[in-house]
Amino acid sequence: MDMDERIRDAMQRTELVRPPTRRLATFGSTTMDYYVVTDLSEEMSVVRDGRVVAERPRIVTPFYLLRVEGFSEGARRYLGMMAEEGAHEPGIFYTYRNEPHSMNIVSEPLAVVLGNLTSRLNAEDSPLSAVIRGVEDVWDLAVMMFIYDLTRRAVGGNVSDFRRRGLLTTDSSGVPAAARQEIEALFAAVREDRSRASELVTELNRWGLYDEYEDRFLSLFKK
Repeated sequence: MDMDERIRDAMQRTELVRPPTRRLATFGSTTMDYYVVTDLSEEMSVVRDGRVVAERPRIVTPFYLLRVEGFSEGARRYLGMMAEEGAHEPGIFYTYRNEPHSMNIVSEPLAVVLGNLTSRLNAEDSPLSAVIRGVEDVWDLAVMMFIYDLTRRAVGGNVSDFRRRGLLTTDSSGVPAAARQEIEALFAAVREDRSRASELVTELNRWGLYDEYEDRFLSLFKK
């Protein structure tokens, strides 16, 4: 079985047994705990636990993302194509950080471990915890599928929250209202801590707004 076949097989066997009951926050970060359970044999299972930290969702455009580092060449070509069709079309950008904690081998069948974990979390009323059945040799695929599911469940509600506050509207420069708010917050942050100046400059450049804000930015450093 080649790698693609193994991945497809693992995807079919991976299951989100107990999803979180709370969606990702729109205006703040969210930390979700997960337990990935895989089987070593009929009577032995592996439990890995960790957490996924979802940063505050951001409103971005293809124009903005083209200036963000870390994308592959293929991704940049795709973004370029999107920018040609709608450079300033706002969308939501989610970023995550996976923080694995521990791994334990349990002398119990997979179904028993899954059931016990689910019952415990239900009894504890843990709205930000998930139990996932995975496949041992590609167990981290379960975490990736979990992250995808988090986004899928959240996006509709997040869009509604942003729209109610008028943050998806763009101005004549093609900049969403949410981005203008973020820039104002960064100006305030730099006034308190000048070490964050590079963060502000980076954000302005990504939106193509440095010239517009240059005088105001430089005034922060005048005595």
